[in-house]
Amino acid sequence: MSSTPELDNIRKAIDGIDGALIALFAKRFDEVKKVAVEKHKHGLPAVVPARIEAIVKRIRADAEKAGFPPDVAEKIWRLLINEMIAFEEAELSK
Repeated sequence: MSSTPELDNIRKAIDGIDGALIALFAKRFDEVKKVAVEKHKHGLPAVVPARIEAIVKRIRADAEKAGFPPDVAEKIWRLLINEMIAFEEAELSK
């Protein structure tokens, strides 16, 4: 891999941000686990389409404000949501 001292510094910064993102995703996953428990207790479904669309709408707006491409943010969050739904469905089937 070709590099320069400046690229090395930028890459270190990106690596640090990646670590922070993983930590935040882990915190988010902890909350999703709690959601799954509550849904299981009350016989609620894993998929709530209106909630999904509200999240995506908020994420797109947040991305726009932050200067991040909303289409990219939406793709990332739809993948994240789909994976969390799969987790919830597995938990609800126990």
